[in-house]
Amino acid sequence: MISKAATLLEVARLAGVSTATVNRVLKQQGYISDDARQKVLAAVAATNYRPNVVARGLRTQHTYTIGLMLTAITVNPLFVGVAHAVEAAAIAAGYRVVIFNHGGSASHERHGIETFIAQRVDAVLFCTTASPENAEILVEAGIPAIEIERSLTETARSVRVDNYVGARAAVDHLVALGHRRIAFVGGDPTIYPRDLARQRSVEDDRLAAYRDGMAAHGLKPMPDHVRLGTYYDLDAEISGTEGQQHANALMALSEPPTAIFATCDILATGVLQSLYRMGKRVPQDVSVVGFDDTIAAYLAPELTTVAQPMADLGRHGFDMALAAIEGREVPDEIVLKTSLVIRDSTGPAP
Repeated sequence: MISKAATLLEVARLAGVSTATVNRVLKQQGYISDDARQKVLAAVAATNYRPNVVARGLRTQHTYTIGLMLTAITVNPLFVGVAHAVEAAAIAAGYRVVIFNHGGSASHERHGIETFIAQRVDAVLFCTTASPENAEILVEAGIPAIEIERSLTETARSVRVDNYVGARAAVDHLVALGHRRIAFVGGDPTIYPRDLARQRSVEDDRLAAYRDGMAAHGLKPMPDHVRLGTYYDLDAEISGTEGQQHANALMALSEPPTAIFATCDILATGVLQSLYRMGKRVPQDVSVVGFDDTIAAYLAPELTTVAQPMADLGRHGFDMALAAIEGREVPDEIVLKTSLVIRDSTGPAP
C-alpha cells in the first residue's frame, strides 16, 4: 500500500512552525534561526516530504526541471563528479535533473537538446557541448544554457578552472624536484574547439603553461618530448591506451624524460601502466603528474595531480542556471582555482 504524501502543513505542525517558515527553509530565502531550520529539516526527513513540482509549475510556469548534457561519462570520472554535484544542488533547491550523454556525437547531442525542449526544461547545463551550434538551439527556444569546464558558445554563460595556473604549478613542482627533461602529454589544440571569447582552448592554456614554465626556469622542451592527441577513445572499452602509446614513444627516445606531465588523469593512468610494464619505477626512475584528480588517489603509486574542484564546478553551474531561471543577474564567466595535490608519483630527478 502506498502511503499518502506528506503535506506542507503536516511538516509545519511536526516542526512546530508556520508553513511560511517551512517555505523559507526549503527555498533558502529570508532569515531563519538555526533552531527553526533544524526542526524543519528534521520534520522533512521524518515525513519524507517532497514538494509538489506539478503544482508549483502551474503557479510559476516552470517545470522545476533542468537538463544536464554530458560527454564521455563512461570514460572520464570528471563528468560523473560534476553531475553528482549538479544533482545534489538541484535536489536541494527542489529541482529535478534529466541527464543525456551525447558521447561526443553532435547528432546525439542535438537529439538530447530536442528532448530537453520537448520536456520544457527550465535550463540546460553542458559538460561539455559536442557542437556549439547545437547549444544555440536553446537560445531560439528561450532556454538558458550554462557551460561547465569549457566556454565554447557565444551566448551561454560558463564556469571553468584556470587551466594555465594549474598546469604551471605542475611544471614548477617537477622543476623544483630537479627534473630538466620534462615531457608533456596532452590534448592537441588543433583538435579541440577554442573559447570564442578568449580564442584559446583548455589545451592552449595547458600547453602554454608548460612551455612558459620551462622557459621561466631556463629550460627548453625537446620537440620529441611534446606529445599531443586525444585524451581517450570514446568508443574504447578500456581507457588509458593513448597514455600508454605516448609513454612507449617517449621512453624509446635516446634521451627519455625523467618526468611526464599528462594533462588528464586518464592519460596519466596509461602512462603509469606503460612504465610498469617496462619495469620503470615511479617515481625513482620517472615522475608522473596528472590533471583532474578523479582517480588519482586510487592508483599505485598514488598520483600527484592538479585537482579540478568538481563539486564547485557543478554547484556553481547549477547556481548560474537557477539565477537565469529566476531572472537574476548571471556573470558571463566564473573562473575557479585548481590545486596541486602532491602524492607518491613524483620525486627527485634520478
